Amino acid sequence: MVDRTHSNPFTAVLSGLLDQRSQEPKVGPVPPDSRLDGRTCLVTGANSGLGKGIAIRLAKRGAHVIMACRSGIPEAGEDVRVASGNENVEMIQVDLSDFDSIRAFCDELRDRKVILDVAVFNAGVVPVTSRKNKHGFELMFAVNFLAKFVVLDRLLRDGVIPNAVYGNNSRANDPPRIIFVSSETHRSSMPIDFETFGAPIEYGVADGVKYYGLSKLHLTTYFHELSRRLNPEGSVEPDVCVHALCPGAVNSNMAREAPAWLKPILKPVMALFFQSPEKASIPADYLVCSEEMGRKTGAYMHMMRVKESSPASMDPDNGALLWSKTEALLHEHDVL
Repeated sequence: MVDRTHSNPFTAVLSGLLDQRSQEPKVGPVPPDSRLDGRTCLVTGANSGLGKGIAIRLAKRGAHVIMACRSGIPEAGEDVRVASGNENVEMIQVDLSDFDSIRAFCDELRDRKVILDVAVFNAGVVPVTSRKNKHGFELMFAVNFLAKFVVLDRLLRDGVIPNAVYGNNSRANDPPRIIFVSSETHRSSMPIDFETFGAPIEYGVADGVKYYGLSKLHLTTYFHELSRRLNPEGSVEPDVCVHALCPGAVNSNMAREAPAWLKPILKPVMALFFQSPEKASIPADYLVCSEEMGRKTGAYMHMMRVKESSPASMDPDNGALLWSKTEALLHEHDVL
Protein backbone atom coordinates (compact mmCIF):
# COMPACT_ATOMS: atom_id res chain seq x y z
CA MET A 1 0.00 0.00 0.00
CA VAL A 2 1.29 3.46 -0.85
CA ASP A 3 1.48 5.76 2.13
CA ARG A 4 -0.72 8.81 1.91
CA THR A 5 0.01 12.16 3.49
CA HIS A 6 -2.38 13.18 6.28
CA SER A 7 -1.11 16.72 6.71
CA ASN A 8 -4.45 18.49 7.11
CA PRO A 9 -8.16 17.72 7.68
CA PHE A 10 -8.98 17.59 3.96
CA THR A 11 -6.35 15.00 3.07
CA ALA A 12 -7.27 13.00 6.17
CA VAL A 13 -10.94 12.88 5.11
CA LEU A 14 -9.98 11.93 1.54
CA SER A 15 -7.69 9.18 2.82
CA GLY A 16 -10.48 7.84 5.01
CA LEU A 17 -12.80 7.61 2.02
CA LEU A 18 -10.19 5.86 -0.13
CA ASP A 19 -9.41 3.37 2.64
CA GLN A 20 -12.97 2.08 2.56
CA ARG A 21 -12.66 1.25 -1.15
CA SER A 22 -9.54 -0.88 -0.77
CA GLN A 23 -9.73 -4.31 -2.39
CA GLU A 24 -7.12 -5.96 -0.14
CA PRO A 25 -8.18 -9.36 1.31
CA LYS A 26 -10.28 -9.29 4.47
CA VAL A 27 -10.88 -11.65 7.37
CA GLY A 28 -14.44 -12.49 8.31
CA PRO A 29 -16.17 -11.27 11.47
CA VAL A 30 -16.41 -13.52 14.52
CA PRO A 31 -19.76 -15.39 14.60
CA PRO A 32 -22.39 -14.03 17.02
CA ASP A 33 -22.37 -17.24 19.05
CA SER A 34 -18.78 -16.69 20.19
CA ARG A 35 -19.30 -15.72 23.83
CA LEU A 36 -17.38 -13.75 26.46
CA ASP A 37 -19.39 -14.87 29.50
CA GLY A 38 -17.24 -14.72 32.61
CA ARG A 39 -14.71 -12.43 30.93
CA THR A 40 -13.88 -8.93 32.15
CA CYS A 41 -13.17 -6.39 29.42
CA LEU A 42 -11.91 -2.83 29.92
CA VAL A 43 -12.66 -0.24 27.21
CA THR A 44 -11.27 3.29 27.49
CA GLY A 45 -13.06 6.24 25.95
CA ALA A 46 -16.26 4.22 25.90
CA ASN A 47 -18.72 7.04 26.55
CA SER A 48 -19.25 7.75 22.84
CA GLY A 49 -18.23 6.92 19.29
CA LEU A 50 -16.04 3.93 18.56
CA GLY A 51 -15.38 3.12 22.22
CA LYS A 52 -19.08 2.94 22.95
CA GLY A 53 -19.59 0.75 19.88
CA ILE A 54 -16.89 -1.63 21.13
CA ALA A 55 -18.39 -1.70 24.63
CA ILE A 56 -21.84 -2.58 23.26
CA ARG A 57 -20.44 -5.32 21.03
CA LEU A 58 -18.48 -6.97 23.88
CA ALA A 59 -21.40 -6.63 26.29
CA LYS A 60 -23.67 -8.34 23.75
CA ARG A 61 -21.29 -11.31 23.91
CA GLY A 62 -21.84 -11.53 27.65
CA ALA A 63 -18.68 -9.84 28.94
CA HIS A 64 -18.45 -7.87 32.16
CA VAL A 65 -17.56 -4.52 30.60
CA ILE A 66 -15.73 -1.79 32.48
CA MET A 67 -16.10 1.53 30.68
CA ALA A 68 -13.26 3.89 31.59
CA CYS A 69 -14.43 7.38 30.65
CA ARG A 70 -13.76 11.03 31.38
CA SER A 71 -17.43 11.98 31.01
CA GLY A 72 -20.87 10.61 30.20
CA ILE A 73 -21.34 8.91 33.55
CA PRO A 74 -23.79 7.27 34.23
CA GLU A 75 -25.79 7.89 31.05
CA ALA A 76 -23.37 6.17 28.67
CA GLY A 77 -23.29 3.07 30.85
CA GLU A 78 -27.06 2.85 30.83
CA ASP A 79 -27.03 3.22 27.03
CA VAL A 80 -24.67 0.24 26.75
CA ARG A 81 -26.78 -1.86 29.14
CA VAL A 82 -29.94 -1.17 27.15
CA ALA A 83 -28.32 -1.66 23.73
CA SER A 84 -26.62 -4.92 24.74
CA GLY A 85 -29.22 -6.39 27.08
CA ASN A 86 -26.40 -6.96 29.57
CA GLU A 87 -26.64 -5.48 33.07
CA ASN A 88 -23.03 -6.38 33.88
CA VAL A 89 -21.68 -3.04 32.69
CA GLU A 90 -20.00 -0.49 34.93
CA MET A 91 -18.27 2.83 34.52
CA ILE A 92 -15.16 4.20 36.20
CA GLN A 93 -14.28 7.84 35.75
CA VAL A 94 -10.74 8.60 34.62
CA ASP A 95 -9.17 11.55 32.84
CA LEU A 96 -6.36 10.14 30.71
CA SER A 97 -4.76 13.56 30.35
CA ASP A 98 -4.25 13.67 34.13
CA PHE A 99 -1.70 11.25 35.60
CA ASP A 100 -3.13 11.74 39.10
CA SER A 101 -6.50 10.56 37.80
CA ILE A 102 -4.79 7.60 36.10
CA ARG A 103 -3.09 6.66 39.37
CA ALA A 104 -6.42 6.70 41.23
CA PHE A 105 -8.03 4.62 38.49
CA CYS A 106 -5.29 1.98 38.63
CA ASP A 107 -5.40 1.96 42.43
CA GLU A 108 -9.13 1.21 42.29
CA LEU A 109 -8.69 -1.74 39.93
CA ARG A 110 -5.85 -3.12 42.06
CA ASP A 111 -7.67 -2.64 45.37
CA ARG A 112 -10.79 -4.32 44.01
CA LYS A 113 -8.60 -7.22 42.84
CA VAL A 114 -9.95 -6.90 39.30
CA ILE A 115 -8.43 -9.31 36.78
CA LEU A 116 -8.78 -8.22 33.17
CA ASP A 117 -9.14 -10.71 30.35
CA VAL A 118 -9.17 -7.93 27.76
CA ALA A 119 -8.09 -4.29 27.74
CA VAL A 120 -9.04 -2.14 24.73
CA PHE A 121 -7.23 1.19 24.66
CA ASN A 122 -9.42 3.35 22.46
CA ALA A 123 -9.45 6.83 24.02
CA GLY A 124 -7.77 9.56 22.00
CA VAL A 125 -7.92 13.27 21.29
CA VAL A 126 -7.38 15.55 18.28
CA PRO A 127 -7.21 19.13 19.60
CA VAL A 128 -7.62 21.87 17.03
CA THR A 129 -4.43 23.57 18.21
CA SER A 130 -1.65 22.54 20.55
CA ARG A 131 -2.17 22.76 24.27
CA LYS A 132 -0.64 21.20 27.36
CA ASN A 133 -2.03 18.99 30.10
CA LYS A 134 -1.52 20.00 33.71
CA HIS A 135 1.80 18.15 33.81
CA GLY A 136 3.23 20.20 30.94
CA PHE A 137 3.01 17.58 28.17
CA GLU A 138 1.44 18.30 24.79
CA LEU A 139 -2.09 16.92 24.99
CA MET A 140 -2.09 14.48 22.05
CA PHE A 141 1.28 13.07 23.09
CA ALA A 142 -0.03 12.67 26.65
CA VAL A 143 -3.41 11.08 25.91
CA ASN A 144 -2.73 9.17 22.70
CA PHE A 145 0.54 7.64 23.88
CA LEU A 146 1.87 8.42 27.37
CA ALA A 147 -1.39 7.56 29.14
CA LYS A 148 -1.34 4.05 27.65
CA PHE A 149 2.23 3.53 28.81
CA VAL A 150 1.41 4.71 32.34
CA VAL A 151 -1.81 2.69 32.67
CA LEU A 152 -0.20 -0.49 31.39
CA ASP A 153 2.88 -0.08 33.54
CA ARG A 154 0.55 -0.18 36.54
CA LEU A 155 -1.90 -2.84 35.35
CA LEU A 156 0.89 -5.22 34.39
CA ARG A 157 2.98 -4.68 37.55
CA ASP A 158 -0.11 -5.00 39.75
CA GLY A 159 -1.12 -8.20 37.96
CA VAL A 160 -4.49 -6.72 36.98
CA ILE A 161 -3.56 -7.96 33.53
CA PRO A 162 -1.99 -11.39 34.21
CA ASN A 163 1.57 -11.71 32.89
CA ALA A 164 4.84 -13.45 33.71
CA VAL A 165 7.30 -10.62 33.05
CA TYR A 166 5.99 -7.91 35.41
CA GLY A 167 3.13 -9.42 37.41
CA ASN A 168 4.46 -12.94 38.06
CA ASN A 169 0.94 -14.26 37.58
CA SER A 170 1.05 -15.71 34.08
CA ARG A 171 -2.04 -17.25 32.59
CA ALA A 172 -0.32 -18.62 29.49
CA ASN A 173 -2.93 -21.33 28.98
CA ASP A 174 -5.53 -18.56 28.60
CA PRO A 175 -3.61 -15.39 27.69
CA PRO A 176 -5.22 -11.99 28.21
CA ARG A 177 -5.44 -9.63 25.27
CA ILE A 178 -4.35 -5.99 25.00
CA ILE A 179 -5.79 -4.09 22.03
CA PHE A 180 -4.72 -0.61 20.89
CA VAL A 181 -6.76 1.60 18.57
CA SER A 182 -4.13 3.22 16.38
CA SER A 183 -4.40 4.84 12.95
CA GLU A 184 -3.02 4.47 9.45
CA THR A 185 -1.84 8.06 9.84
CA HIS A 186 1.19 6.59 11.64
CA ARG A 187 2.52 5.54 8.21
CA SER A 188 2.99 9.05 6.88
CA SER A 189 4.17 10.54 10.15
CA MET A 190 7.44 12.37 10.49
CA PRO A 191 10.07 10.20 12.26
CA ILE A 192 10.14 10.22 16.05
CA ASP A 193 12.69 12.82 17.17
CA PHE A 194 14.35 11.15 20.11
CA GLU A 195 16.61 14.17 20.71
CA THR A 196 13.64 16.39 21.62
CA PHE A 197 11.42 13.56 22.88
CA GLY A 198 8.66 14.82 25.17
CA ALA A 199 9.35 18.51 24.60
CA PRO A 200 6.13 20.51 24.11
CA ILE A 201 5.38 21.42 20.50
CA GLU A 202 3.32 24.18 19.00
CA TYR A 203 0.92 23.62 16.11
CA GLY A 204 -2.14 25.20 14.61
CA VAL A 205 -5.15 24.01 12.65
CA ALA A 206 -3.13 23.19 9.53
CA ASP A 207 -0.71 20.88 11.38
CA GLY A 208 -2.96 19.14 13.89
CA VAL A 209 -3.52 16.00 11.82
CA LYS A 210 0.23 15.74 11.16
CA TYR A 211 1.00 15.64 14.88
CA TYR A 212 -1.91 13.27 15.44
CA GLY A 213 -0.10 10.89 13.08
CA LEU A 214 3.06 11.30 15.13
CA SER A 215 1.19 10.41 18.32
CA LYS A 216 -0.07 7.26 16.58
CA LEU A 217 3.45 6.40 15.44
CA HIS A 218 4.50 6.60 19.10
CA LEU A 219 1.61 4.31 19.99
CA THR A 220 2.19 1.79 17.20
CA THR A 221 5.91 1.58 17.95
CA TYR A 222 5.07 1.06 21.63
CA PHE A 223 2.55 -1.67 20.80
CA HIS A 224 5.21 -3.72 19.03
CA GLU A 225 7.77 -3.20 21.78
CA LEU A 226 5.25 -4.16 24.48
CA SER A 227 4.43 -7.33 22.56
CA ARG A 228 8.14 -8.21 22.37
CA ARG A 229 8.74 -7.55 26.07
CA LEU A 230 5.73 -9.50 27.29
CA ASN A 231 6.53 -12.39 24.96
CA PRO A 232 10.32 -12.83 24.90
CA GLU A 233 11.94 -14.37 21.85
CA GLY A 234 11.70 -18.13 21.98
CA SER A 235 8.27 -18.21 23.61
CA VAL A 236 6.24 -21.06 22.12
CA GLU A 237 2.86 -19.56 23.01
CA PRO A 238 2.10 -15.91 23.81
CA ASP A 239 1.84 -15.00 27.48
CA VAL A 240 -0.14 -11.86 26.60
CA CYS A 241 -1.64 -11.28 23.15
CA VAL A 242 -0.92 -7.67 22.16
CA HIS A 243 -2.57 -6.34 18.99
CA ALA A 244 -3.44 -3.03 17.33
CA LEU A 245 -5.83 -1.78 14.69
CA CYS A 246 -6.88 1.15 12.61
CA PRO A 247 -10.69 1.09 12.40
CA GLY A 248 -10.79 3.21 9.25
CA ALA A 249 -12.83 6.37 8.93
CA VAL A 250 -15.42 6.56 11.72
CA ASN A 251 -18.34 8.93 12.06
CA SER A 252 -17.62 9.88 15.66
CA ASN A 253 -17.04 13.00 17.72
CA MET A 254 -13.25 12.95 17.17
CA ALA A 255 -13.73 16.01 14.94
CA ARG A 256 -15.53 17.93 17.69
CA GLU A 257 -12.65 20.40 17.96
CA ALA A 258 -12.50 21.10 14.23
CA PRO A 259 -12.69 24.82 13.37
CA ALA A 260 -16.20 26.22 13.30
CA TRP A 261 -15.95 26.98 9.58
CA LEU A 262 -14.96 23.37 8.80
CA LYS A 263 -17.65 21.57 10.83
CA PRO A 264 -20.49 22.26 8.34
CA ILE A 265 -18.33 20.55 5.70
CA LEU A 266 -17.03 17.67 7.82
CA LYS A 267 -20.28 16.64 9.48
CA PRO A 268 -22.30 15.77 6.36
CA VAL A 269 -19.29 14.11 4.70
CA MET A 270 -18.63 11.99 7.79
CA ALA A 271 -22.31 11.10 8.22
CA LEU A 272 -22.67 10.10 4.56
CA PHE A 273 -19.40 8.32 3.83
CA PHE A 274 -17.74 7.27 7.11
CA GLN A 275 -18.54 4.06 9.00
CA SER A 276 -20.87 4.04 11.96
CA PRO A 277 -19.22 3.26 15.32
CA GLU A 278 -21.14 -0.04 15.30
CA LYS A 279 -19.56 -1.14 12.02
CA ALA A 280 -16.14 0.30 12.88
CA SER A 281 -16.07 -1.77 16.09
CA ILE A 282 -15.98 -5.08 14.17
CA PRO A 283 -12.15 -5.22 13.85
CA ALA A 284 -11.75 -4.71 17.61
CA ASP A 285 -14.32 -7.44 18.18
CA TYR A 286 -12.26 -9.73 15.94
CA LEU A 287 -9.04 -9.06 17.86
CA VAL A 288 -10.83 -9.67 21.17
CA CYS A 289 -12.84 -12.75 20.21
CA SER A 290 -11.23 -14.68 17.38
CA GLU A 291 -9.39 -17.89 18.27
CA GLU A 292 -6.57 -16.99 15.87
CA MET A 293 -5.74 -13.76 17.72
CA GLY A 294 -5.62 -15.66 21.02
CA ARG A 295 -2.78 -17.82 19.70
CA LYS A 296 -0.47 -15.05 18.44
CA THR A 297 0.77 -11.60 19.33
CA GLY A 298 1.83 -8.46 17.48
CA ALA A 299 -0.92 -8.43 14.83
CA TYR A 300 -1.92 -5.15 13.20
CA MET A 301 -5.26 -4.75 11.42
CA HIS A 302 -6.51 -2.03 9.12
CA MET A 303 -10.26 -2.40 9.27
CA MET A 304 -10.73 -6.12 8.53
CA ARG A 305 -7.35 -6.63 6.88
CA VAL A 306 -4.39 -8.12 8.76
CA LYS A 307 -1.21 -6.46 7.53
CA GLU A 308 2.11 -5.08 8.70
CA SER A 309 2.30 -1.63 10.24
CA SER A 310 4.99 0.77 9.03
CA PRO A 311 8.63 -0.39 9.00
CA ALA A 312 9.59 2.38 11.45
CA SER A 313 6.98 1.22 13.97
CA MET A 314 8.17 -2.40 13.73
CA ASP A 315 11.88 -1.60 14.12
CA PRO A 316 13.08 -3.19 17.42
CA ASP A 317 15.75 -0.50 17.86
CA ASN A 318 13.11 2.23 17.62
CA GLY A 319 10.94 0.30 20.06
CA ALA A 320 13.68 -0.14 22.64
CA LEU A 321 14.70 3.51 22.38
CA LEU A 322 11.10 4.69 22.67
CA TRP A 323 10.65 2.56 25.79
CA SER A 324 13.80 3.85 27.53
CA LYS A 325 13.10 7.47 26.60
CA THR A 326 9.51 7.21 27.84
CA GLU A 327 10.53 5.66 31.15
CA ALA A 328 13.17 8.35 31.69
CA LEU A 329 10.69 11.12 30.82
CA LEU A 330 8.02 9.79 33.18
CA HIS A 331 10.52 9.25 36.01
CA GLU A 332 11.74 12.81 35.51
CA HIS A 333 8.18 14.06 36.04
CA ASP A 334 7.54 11.67 38.98
CA VAL A 335 4.81 9.85 37.04
CA LEU A 336 6.27 6.35 37.27
